[in-house]
Amino acid sequence: MTEHQPLNADEILDIVDEQDRVVGQAPRGEAYARKLRHRCTFILARDAEDRIFVHRRTAHKLVFPSHYDMFVGGVVGAGESYDEAALREAEEELGVSGLPAPVPLFTFLYETGEHSWWSTVYEVRCTMPVHPQEAEIAWHAFLTDEELERRLGEWPWTPDGLAAYQRLRAWHTEHGATEHGTWGN
Repeated sequence: MTEHQPLNADEILDIVDEQDRVVGQAPRGEAYARKLRHRCTFILARDAEDRIFVHRRTAHKLVFPSHYDMFVGGVVGAGESYDEAALREAEEELGVSGLPAPVPLFTFLYETGEHSWWSTVYEVRCTMPVHPQEAEIAWHAFLTDEELERRLGEWPWTPDGLAAYQRLRAWHTEHGATEHGTWGN
């Protein structure tokens, strides 16, 4: 990979319709270039102290390079389930193995003039030391909910992650979940 070559452009993705049904397949780079709807996972990871894993994406990412995100995750590969992708992506990006299965909370369609993907939002508790994937993550820290809220207006965030985070906060309010996730304090 050269310094300016984006990551994973050749990875094959399932292309889906407005009901999230598979209608074809395409390489990731083509899916992005042609604005083809595909699938994605968002996993909010908290540590043993209930802080949220926050990171800045590398400059080599195909979408939203050098932006901050409060989720780990990514695209669902061709033939892969959301749950399989969530665990794979969380372990890869956090640099851990043996993570508990992320808990699925809800699915939504993220759609703008530039992007379209069905997204499932998850939560997971990661109590082991993390070793983030250097090819994907340029910087990371665990932030309290309050620290994260303060940074929302200061840092450039991935628009899809920000949309997922706002939906997650609303989901917790609607479902009477605790402030710090589905697992309680």
